[in-house]
Amino acid sequence: MAKNYYEILGVDKNASADEIKSAYRRLAKKYHPDVYATASEEEKKKAEAKFKEIQYAYDVLSDPQKKAAFDQYGSEDGPMGGGAGFNPFGGSGGGFGGFSDIFSDIFSAFSGGGTSSGRSANVARQGDDIEIEMVLTFKEACFGVKKEVVYSRIEKCPTCNGTGARDASSVKVCTKCGGRGRVVVQQRTMLGVMQTERVCDMCGGTGKIIMESCPDCKGKGRVRKQRKVTINIPAGVDNGQMLTQQYEGNAGYNGGPNGNMILVFRVKPHPLFTRRGNDLLFDMPITLSQAVFGATVEIPTLDKPVNIEIPAGTKNGTLFKVKGKGVKDLRRNAYGDILITVKIDVPKNLSLKQRREMREYFEELDRTAQYDEVEKYKKKLKSLD
Repeated sequence: MAKNYYEILGVDKNASADEIKSAYRRLAKKYHPDVYATASEEEKKKAEAKFKEIQYAYDVLSDPQKKAAFDQYGSEDGPMGGGAGFNPFGGSGGGFGGFSDIFSDIFSAFSGGGTSSGRSANVARQGDDIEIEMVLTFKEACFGVKKEVVYSRIEKCPTCNGTGARDASSVKVCTKCGGRGRVVVQQRTMLGVMQTERVCDMCGGTGKIIMESCPDCKGKGRVRKQRKVTINIPAGVDNGQMLTQQYEGNAGYNGGPNGNMILVFRVKPHPLFTRRGNDLLFDMPITLSQAVFGATVEIPTLDKPVNIEIPAGTKNGTLFKVKGKGVKDLRRNAYGDILITVKIDVPKNLSLKQRREMREYFEELDRTAQYDEVEKYKKKLKSLD
């Protein structure tokens, strides 16, 4: 059974092109591979499969011809596509090809003929989106930055104003369809003469014929040009997140608005910090004496260093928090924290004298000092007897 692309994107069959595009962006962002970078292999595979399914569904529903074929036949490949296509003789092979064409024409006659792309040849449509990958440093992502983006996009030809013609006198009404863009065709079938309406093959459904093309766009009405824009990137964006710049994409069709430019961020790793949401994490080594006797230690932040107190008797792996020194929240004026895990660095390459003195000192310490964790461990060992 063919997949229902509307269900995959979570939209109604009567959804507009903008609603379909919005649903696609939301789901693509949710299942983008970068979101699952730290997930298990099983989760990654599921997300990848879902992402491909979403992309394919949008590819069908954003293409007027494929969408019309899917709506009419249950398959983007049309009546011969093997989905729910109208083919009573089961496939296109053998000696039934002619009958299959007849039934297709009959179905077309009852359904009004042609595809939605023919009906919408002159309807204004929004242009295609442009996706651009933007690399940011760790600090640029945390603090926000202005970036100049240079890219290529399709624009309305300024010479002909998008008409594709050299001048106004070069555009004529199609003589075959009289400017309607569609023609009525009579065809003899096994049920008699059937009358169908189809896209005009002379003008391609536009209702106009260009007698002399624009010299710059060669009759296309659209040209590709370099464009430069300055983007304000907000503080707090993260790796894999997207930012949409409305109407900075490719030119629309038949007077429709431009598509959008979608920036996808790739954030370079920081040499010290690891980001988790709005919090910053890092491991900080301390000496044995600092752990035993305590110390005031300077730690880095995104702007200027701050001091924290390491209490005497701090254990390896103890977590310290510096509130409000993390990353700004994208949606509100709040900041995450810095979370520091201390790692006690045991000294190495001691001289013979140092080793002897330390051994004597720690032997005395072991006899007189209190070790809470060691005592807990000994009690657990006894409970095993």
